[in-house]
Amino acid sequence: MISDQLLTGGNDIETAIRYKRGMNSGTQNYKDLLVWQNGIGLAKVVYNLAKSFPAEEKFGLVSQMRRAAVSIPSNVAEGQARRTTGEFVQFISNAEGSAAELDTQLILSVELGFCAKDKALPIYEMLEEERRMLNALRRKLSRRTTS
Repeated sequence: MISDQLLTGGNDIETAIRYKRGMNSGTQNYKDLLVWQNGIGLAKVVYNLAKSFPAEEKFGLVSQMRRAAVSIPSNVAEGQARRTTGEFVQFISNAEGSAAELDTQLILSVELGFCAKDKALPIYEMLEEERRMLNALRRKLSRRTTS
């Protein structure tokens, strides 16, 4: 699900961030952004992982993890829909904060014994790739606001 395009895009980070569907004319909406598409995949995996957590965690860690995971692509979508690049940068920053929350919650879920480390490892990897993509997009957009 996570695309290798980000890592194999050479020097053209914009291409790696922006398209998966072969739309080389530019991003039409948030659904065209790889960072959003990967965020959706990450949220689905987190939802599935949390199904195995104890029932008493339904309104605790499960709720927090799901909220943070959903918040990542949601912030990307809302930011892309805003009118200014500065607003988009702010929402990407919010998504990065949600990614940090999810990372913390994954650590806790392993340390509390709610999931095995080997089940969490692929999610850590997906999350790390998402964080790199968010960071790259934020940096690129920030250059636009200062140029």
